[in-house]
Amino acid sequence: MYAVIKTGGKQYRVEKGEQLEVELVGADDGAEVELEPVLLVDGDTVLATRNELANAVVKAKVVGATRGPKIDGFIYKPKSNNRRRYGHRQDLSVLEITAINKDRARSRSSAAKADDESAAEAVEPEAVEPEAVEPEAVEED
Repeated sequence: MYAVIKTGGKQYRVEKGEQLEVELVGADDGAEVELEPVLLVDGDTVLATRNELANAVVKAKVVGATRGPKIDGFIYKPKSNNRRRYGHRQDLSVLEITAINKDRARSRSSAAKADDESAAEAVEPEAVEPEAVEPEAVEED
């Protein structure tokens, strides 16, 4: 089983247990990140539409952070003595794919909240009638 995920404006083909470098995801080391798949392939089964992928999820763990290769740039404009050098290194996150699921499982805490909400809806509060308030007479001079 493999999936194609989209993160940082790029798409990556991933399998369970694989490590990959992606643009910074903004999570601490050891944090669990959920990524939305663009395509999911399991043997002969291919999930590609939004409706099919609504419950699919790819889970990854942030292993660490690294930096990409150094890019050296040089701008030269002839006849104007205009020269400029610059460099850049992109910050990257290293992710390890921990799971690829076709159906998003309900977590225990959300299941407990849903049960509590359904129990609260089943018990209707007693109807309280508002007290009749008579308007006060206003004296005019």
